[in-house]
Amino acid sequence: MSKVLMKGNEAIGEGAIRAGCRHFFGYPITPQSELPHYLAKRMPEVGGVFLQAESETSSINMAYGAAGAGFRVLTSSSSPGLSLMQEGISYLVGAELPCVIVNVMRGGPGLGNIAPAQSDYFQAVKGGGHGDYKLVVLAPASVQEIIDLMQVAFDVSDKYRTPVMLVGDGILGQMMEPVELADEVTVPEIPAKPWAAGGLKGRGKPNIINSLYIVPEVCEELNKKLYAKYEVIAAEETRWEEYQLDDAEIVLTGFGTAARIAKSVVDKARAEGIKAGLIRPITLWPFPSEVYARAAEHTEKFLCVEMNMGQMVEDVRLAVNGKKPVCFYGRSGGMVPLAKDVLAEVKKIMAGGAE
Repeated sequence: MSKVLMKGNEAIGEGAIRAGCRHFFGYPITPQSELPHYLAKRMPEVGGVFLQAESETSSINMAYGAAGAGFRVLTSSSSPGLSLMQEGISYLVGAELPCVIVNVMRGGPGLGNIAPAQSDYFQAVKGGGHGDYKLVVLAPASVQEIIDLMQVAFDVSDKYRTPVMLVGDGILGQMMEPVELADEVTVPEIPAKPWAAGGLKGRGKPNIINSLYIVPEVCEELNKKLYAKYEVIAAEETRWEEYQLDDAEIVLTGFGTAARIAKSVVDKARAEGIKAGLIRPITLWPFPSEVYARAAEHTEKFLCVEMNMGQMVEDVRLAVNGKKPVCFYGRSGGMVPLAKDVLAEVKKIMAGGAE
């Protein structure tokens, strides 16, 4: 193993290569442009395919084609670019195709700005495209975790034949941290895909990749099949981190960069005699609702910290189910919460000044 300094966006690319991905289709947009820039060099080095599409709409449909042919494929963009991909993502779900999609979020709405934000939570976890569907959504909080979760993303995507989205923000994409990497790039064993449209190969008839179901009864059966799959994913693939939770009187929660800030606030609060703890969802979907429900049995209050106007807080409130107050502190439009301000909010809540 070697320890190297990597930027988050580059770690996404390297993590994908080490997970066996050899096909990338994407389009540059700040703050994720270092990812396609990195893969433009790295993919040819490992015998892979890099193609800069003419738009995000094109890149998601190219990903659809490569996924349908049975390849591990990656595409990426940032907030407004992901909006353009939504129809293609819904098609991927409808055709039950594995694909990994990365969103390095920026300030919005509209073109917004290139500063970091987390305002695409709803789009990611509620299904931003048309139809009844869900994506597995992974939210790393460090550059090392990006590397580790890229392998998880491709494995889960293949295992369940479903798109997986990895979400970060401009800070996580641009920051540099040391990561541990194996000295040799070895291609992991990729499961067989007998359903793929990769030629007849001795079969009597071709495989058809399709998301068109004209007969309502048939389309309903697809939806039932997908939701049975989602139940299995929720049971098997939910991930989270707990920190100082056992005796916590106030539980902070957040994902990605906001969770890093919240974790530092937990330490500062503990130093001042406030029993604070942290729940960090690693999968935004499936959401770790049970850990919040358990924490609600002994804690007094929750504080959700986000880089938006309040999106994940809705899922926290559903999980807590009214047992304890769930407060919110957020900054939006590319503004980042400061630890001192979050700590002040913690003190106000514990003093009874916020609900």
